[in-house]
Amino acid sequence: MIDKLSWVTTYPEAILLAMACVIALFDLSVTSTRRTATYVLTLLTLAVVAVMQAVYADSEQTLYGFGGLIVSDPMGNWLKCFATVAMFVTLVYGRPYAADRDMLRGGELFTLSLFALLGMFVMISGNNFLIIYLGLELLTLSSYALVALRRDHATSTEAAMKYFVLGALASGFLLYGLSMMYGATGSMDIGQVFKAVGSGQVNHQVLVFGLVFIVAGLAFKLGVVPFHMWVPDVYQGAPTAVTLMIGGAPKFAAFAIAIRLLVEGLLPLAIDWQQMLVVLSVGSLLVGNLVGVVQTNLKRLLAYSTISQMGFVLLGLIPGVVAGTTLPAANAYSSAMFYVVTYVLTTLATFGVILLLAREGFESEEISDLAGLNQRSPFYAAVMSVCLFSMAGIPPLMGFYAKLSVLQALVTTGETGYLVLAVFAVIMSLIGAFYYLRVVKVMYFDQPLTATTVSAPADVRVVLSLNAGLILVLGLVPGGLMALCARAIVRTLGS
Repeated sequence: MIDKLSWVTTYPEAILLAMACVIALFDLSVTSTRRTATYVLTLLTLAVVAVMQAVYADSEQTLYGFGGLIVSDPMGNWLKCFATVAMFVTLVYGRPYAADRDMLRGGELFTLSLFALLGMFVMISGNNFLIIYLGLELLTLSSYALVALRRDHATSTEAAMKYFVLGALASGFLLYGLSMMYGATGSMDIGQVFKAVGSGQVNHQVLVFGLVFIVAGLAFKLGVVPFHMWVPDVYQGAPTAVTLMIGGAPKFAAFAIAIRLLVEGLLPLAIDWQQMLVVLSVGSLLVGNLVGVVQTNLKRLLAYSTISQMGFVLLGLIPGVVAGTTLPAANAYSSAMFYVVTYVLTTLATFGVILLLAREGFESEEISDLAGLNQRSPFYAAVMSVCLFSMAGIPPLMGFYAKLSVLQALVTTGETGYLVLAVFAVIMSLIGAFYYLRVVKVMYFDQPLTATTVSAPADVRVVLSLNAGLILVLGLVPGGLMALCARAIVRTLGS
């Protein structure tokens, strides 16, 4: 018999699953080509779930359900809340674009989005290898279908095929690594695996062998070098609304399983996975920034930007433990969490502007498509500039404090190797700033290629204004969000 506490830990997931099924059935009776009723019902569902997760997170309790398979803790609840808000914003930005491209003939965009979000929830809440993997598969299968949603569009279909093949390979890597850990420790429960690995009685070579495959699987989901090959192609080939869906909310889930597996489960192996993360991080910063410089396609440029930004996230995970102790480096992990929130918030607004500039029969995908945007729409040019400056790490915007907090966490460890890594990250950021500033130059100093004015529905205009405002405000006063991330990490890892 399932106890009451188990249901309490999964109320948001249960509501999300029930409403996804209800919306799928309800949409059968909707005749509007813009699917207004389905859209409104989906947003209401997301709003309710986000509020529930915020309430759960604010209680700062750690609860286990279904025999320890599921955990509800402050870090997980805040990440689920942020992911829900990100999905809400994504659907607001993406609906006009999808309607113009005949992607709303059915309600698949909304129902698949809810199932993808449910997969993220399961990944974030998983306290067992099997549960994490099930959540991962639910997310990825929904994502494959979303990328291929424009069935009559060859580029989208090709991107979906590439994503599917490489995604299946990465899932195999992760599953093989988890099975090796299960074989070595005799348990799939993350807490039990931690105890078994920490006991020193398990063959170290077997553990490291499994760890390599786990890190490879995580690297693919984060989109870091050398497992980044899918990112530029899928970003460019997928419908822009789906590109935002893939590049936004799922990063919270990827960060969560990195913490669950590497920190909560395999922290005694930190000396091994730290070295792997250093290689992944250096490669991502190098490739993301250098290759990004030569891009002319805006979506591919943002794909390489994502690769470099995820390299920064990995920098926050590298310290592993506090020097001279076996305690997790909570300060570093909280800086990485803050960085992920910053990245997603900035990505949402950036793609929001790109989606606005796209119109029926025209994709705003090339950097040249932004030429003279300031003359056509000063407000949207300003929003795009704020986002690009933030991603470049220019003060006083949010991205600057995100980079600063990660670098600070590295430098304060006192280890020379980490100091060199921090200097390298700063140099790569300077190179990356070039391609962000190049886009700003095109918007403000190039002559417009078209006289078409940019118009937006009221809901998109309001949400985009709030989105850009948050990037600016949280850059001026980042203390509240930084404290929230720090408290969530400390409460979670200390429980």
